[in-house]
Amino acid sequence: MKIGFIGLGNVGGKLARSLLRNKFDLMVRDLDTNLTNNFINLGAKVSNTPKNLAEQVDLIITCLPSPRICAEVMEADDGVINGLSENKIWLEMSTTDESEIKRLGEKVVAKKSVPLDAPVSGGCHRAATGNIAIFVGGERKTFEKILPVLTVMGQKILHTGELGSASILKVITNYLASVHLVALGEAWTVAKKSNLDLTKSYKGIAVSSGNSFVHETESQVILNGSYNINFTMDLVLKDTSLFNDLANKLNAQLEISPLIVDIFKDGQKKYGSRAWSSMIVKRMEDLNKIDFRTDGFPEELTDSEPEEKGYEI
Repeated sequence: MKIGFIGLGNVGGKLARSLLRNKFDLMVRDLDTNLTNNFINLGAKVSNTPKNLAEQVDLIITCLPSPRICAEVMEADDGVINGLSENKIWLEMSTTDESEIKRLGEKVVAKKSVPLDAPVSGGCHRAATGNIAIFVGGERKTFEKILPVLTVMGQKILHTGELGSASILKVITNYLASVHLVALGEAWTVAKKSNLDLTKSYKGIAVSSGNSFVHETESQVILNGSYNINFTMDLVLKDTSLFNDLANKLNAQLEISPLIVDIFKDGQKKYGSRAWSSMIVKRMEDLNKIDFRTDGFPEELTDSEPEEKGYEI
């Protein structure tokens, strides 16, 4: 199977490298020529346009920063849709809006191709080792056809149902992670002002009922002071807004979600759209004139688990 990959950023680049490590025939596309040149050196081919890429491969993967950018890549005159033909597969791995994936999916089906949405979850450091989780929505038969591809990019693969269901589940999980991150800022504030040993507090939270994946990962770079989680403020604001917009569309009456969106808007205003998302806790540090620094935590996360072939859960 020939694979094309569009979007070689913090997540996409790591997923694409997993494909190359596992000897897949790969063609890539990104506006950043430094990124594409790196992939040439790793053995990938490069396409000049999304349309050209789609014409030459069987499976087209997109992993892009926003629904707007994905729509441009798909629908432009030299976009993916105009390069599709019968039996090709489009795999959307961006975090996107369920209605948007269905809208673009209809255009893909009109070309006699098959759309799937397949967002990932688990942190950029786990994408680097192929140990990230992947949710997949869409036709079961096509999911099974590309499962050998999915199991080298991710470890735990979940078929969530119809097209769009994976995107809904992903914005739910990202919302939960964002709530946990904001809560950590307040938790570390109280721990610091109580003069607790922050290293021991980290360990205590990690073995308690208050633990979370966000604590186990992002607390480490917060305590280090780098905040380097390889995920930026604008992306979290996009994700939390997607969740809040979905809730509004469903007429779901929520309390915390609008506050979370406002908090990340404030964080973006204070620290910039490309600041690491973990810097949202700095709002509490600045407000209380404290910091959460302590020794013994890494500047950047790495995945200590060995890479292993993925499987469906």
